[in-house]
Amino acid sequence: MPPAEARAAFRAGRRVPTAGFSAGYAQANLLCLPRADAYDFLVFAQRNPKSCPVLEVTEPGAVAAPTFDGDLRTDLPAYRVYRHGELVEERTDVTDLWRADLVSFLIGCSFTFEAALLADEVPVRHVEDGGNVPMYRTSRACRSAGALSGPLVVSMRPIPAEQVADAVRITSRYPAVHGAPVHVGAPEQLGITDLAVPDFGDPVGIRPGEVPVFWACGVTPQAAVMQSAPDFAIGHAPGHMAITDARDAQFQVP
Repeated sequence: MPPAEARAAFRAGRRVPTAGFSAGYAQANLLCLPRADAYDFLVFAQRNPKSCPVLEVTEPGAVAAPTFDGDLRTDLPAYRVYRHGELVEERTDVTDLWRADLVSFLIGCSFTFEAALLADEVPVRHVEDGGNVPMYRTSRACRSAGALSGPLVVSMRPIPAEQVADAVRITSRYPAVHGAPVHVGAPEQLGITDLAVPDFGDPVGIRPGEVPVFWACGVTPQAAVMQSAPDFAIGHAPGHMAITDARDAQFQVP
């Protein structure tokens, strides 16, 4: 399904996690903040590049971007709306909430490198299961910026022990979409007490001989919103991404 076709399906109301959609095209996290808060977030992202690799920043009020030839208000499968840091609703259309001062950030997503993992026969369990990737808040604090602070959020994929080095090598070539893992094994070292209970997304099984591998996650900005409580923010529902018109290969380094 080409990106434009996927976006049209979401605009028509289809709500589904986007892992595996539009193979060959990059996916992105979304965060929209009032202009008064946008500079703090831009600095927050610069200080935390593994979790917040910025791909695009729009002008205030803009509803499209050079790599997203759609409508940011309608063309993701699901959105989250925050007021004073509280998640107040999830919805499939935020047109009536849009403001002329909203600055939108498209942030790299690890779904982008999953096609490369699969091409090298490294399994991606949530894709096999047809579900959403599990994501966890960690005990690691991000570097703060202005009024914004929050914990690192990670996504987890179980990888056979003999293929962990391959997963690290493959994903390290995609620094603009989180790059190499931030941790391998021992979830308790990240403050994660139970892999079966993710903070976002769906749990996945870990089979004998597999190791949990953790990547920085683009839900980190929303965790910062929840902790820092700006007056208003819109984000994607975790796992329900913006499908861009940019090719995965644009973000691969030699």
